[in-house]
Amino acid sequence: MTKFVDVGIVGTGSYLPKGIMTNKDMEKIVETSDEWIRTRTGIEERRVLEEGLSTSDMATEAAKIALADANLLPEDVDLIIVATCTPDMAFPATACIVQANLGANRAAAFDVETACSGFLYALTIGEQFIKTGFYKNVLIIGAETLTRVLNWEDRNTCVIFGDGAGAVVLQQVEEGYGILASHLGADGSNGGFLTQPAGGARMPATLETVGNKLHTIQMDGSEVFKFAVRAMGKASIQVLEDSNLNLEDIDMLIPHQANMRIIDAAAKRLKLTSDKVYVNLNKVGNMSAASVPVALDEANRKGLIKKGDVVLLVAFGGGLTWGSAIMKWARD
Repeated sequence: MTKFVDVGIVGTGSYLPKGIMTNKDMEKIVETSDEWIRTRTGIEERRVLEEGLSTSDMATEAAKIALADANLLPEDVDLIIVATCTPDMAFPATACIVQANLGANRAAAFDVETACSGFLYALTIGEQFIKTGFYKNVLIIGAETLTRVLNWEDRNTCVIFGDGAGAVVLQQVEEGYGILASHLGADGSNGGFLTQPAGGARMPATLETVGNKLHTIQMDGSEVFKFAVRAMGKASIQVLEDSNLNLEDIDMLIPHQANMRIIDAAAKRLKLTSDKVYVNLNKVGNMSAASVPVALDEANRKGLIKKGDVVLLVAFGGGLTWGSAIMKWARD
């Protein structure tokens, strides 16, 4: 019988663009206000990637930091998975571009696209490769350039999203530590609530699709909100049950940074005080697949997570999809 090894995060990294767009800046672009944005989302500002750079550039920088944190060289990496819904191009995969940028010539590489849930999906996939002994060092990246696919006339979407990248390195860890349980889910029947309709095979680019702004994010905000509250709570409870842990065992919650009201609802259901919930939404907005790994890296570097802490990661996204993972932090 195959004996599976324990797998955990041994390095973290993140990259945020230098450009900052505040709510006051948004007031000059679309009919909105700082007060309107804050009260409905909790966002104060978001990062915007400068022209000439793309998703792979941010992903590469976050990866370099994560590898250094794990004391690994690019040639040590066996696999690179990039979670993104804003790839550099349809193909090649953004992960392949990152592989070339890093010089990680031994690594296999592919992308995962489940929007904001992407990092949790990629993390769970990467874990399996190490758990089964197929690979030793796996690099997981969540990276998005969402400001390139926004309708800047739609105040319900353009005020929410920002750009950034986060990365982690997975390895075998000490027995009893690392990822204890993961949970993934999808409801494709309601996928129409959050889409980018044009640009694929169903609706290729034409003058009409561009003119009608069909290459930008379309969202039914009220339906997504209701789904998110349910999905975040359900996914969190599921991994607790799967790992035989209780609510009081959680030391830190790293939720998808989409909306402060959604985060508050998740924290309330899990009976967590604010000091056990990491939030950077106010400064970076919703970075889709990059949200959880960027927040995790920040919490790690601030010393808010110590060895043995139980850390819960949870996200929801387009698809509609959701994912969660609970881990016993393996790093000193």
